[in-house]
Amino acid sequence: MDKCLLHVCCAPCSIAVIDELKNDYDLTVYFYNPNIYPEQEYLKRKAEVVRVCNEWKIPMIDADYETQNWEECTKGLENEPEGGKRCLNCFAMRLNKAGEYAKQNNFDIFATTLTSGRNKKADVIHPLGFKIAEKFGLKFLDIDWKTEGRQEKGRKMVKDRGIYRQDYCGCRFSIENRTQNSNIIRRGGQNHNLKP
Repeated sequence: MDKCLLHVCCAPCSIAVIDELKNDYDLTVYFYNPNIYPEQEYLKRKAEVVRVCNEWKIPMIDADYETQNWEECTKGLENEPEGGKRCLNCFAMRLNKAGEYAKQNNFDIFATTLTSGRNKKADVIHPLGFKIAEKFGLKFLDIDWKTEGRQEKGRKMVKDRGIYRQDYCGCRFSIENRTQNSNIIRRGGQNHNLKP
């Protein structure tokens, strides 16, 4: 059975993925998300991933909360829109760290749950995964986890277990974006650029 390292961003995005992969691979979950702000939120999300892994006895690697590295990675991109170059750098940073760990620890394949997010595009994330896999001599599992009913299954699993579901992507800029969008909605304004 191939060894697979699965980078996860949070329990709501990863629970259905872990459930699907745990029977097909020698699976290890990798939690590396220095983008999550503030630290209290980071710890809350990590605790839910730990809970899911404990339930299914899946090994989990708790990588460092390297917020300074994330700040350096996104420096100069503070005014980028959600989903822009700042997000691309953030994805690349986290996937590179997962790929590096996978290489150093003799994994065959690595993957990420990032494509589970409704605003995370597989056609942006998968090319990064393939590039990093090639760099480290690995295979990259390129599945868009939003497809084939996985989002619906994940939502039900989260609800059934009472898992905390966050209301913003993770970084301080996504908090600001959420606040700005909710202010527009509260004022009753129409904004056709809002993402569902």
